[in-house]
Amino acid sequence: MADLTWQKSSYCAQGNSCVHVAAHDNTVNVIESSDPTGAILRTTPTVWAALLRTVKDGTSHG
Repeated sequence: MADLTWQKSSYCAQGNSCVHVAAHDNTVNVIESSDPTGAILRTTPTVWAALLRTVKDGTSHG
């Protein structure tokens, strides 16, 4: 995954816990900056867009 270009969230404060996102081969990859060698969440652009819409709308489905 070293060949990915990671983009830091615009909502990231000055702390160590930030979300980084990289798109590659029709896959959206997500990591937490405080553990860049940890797990990578992989999803489709459609699912990622739905998650962002839900978060922005403040909608809860639980």
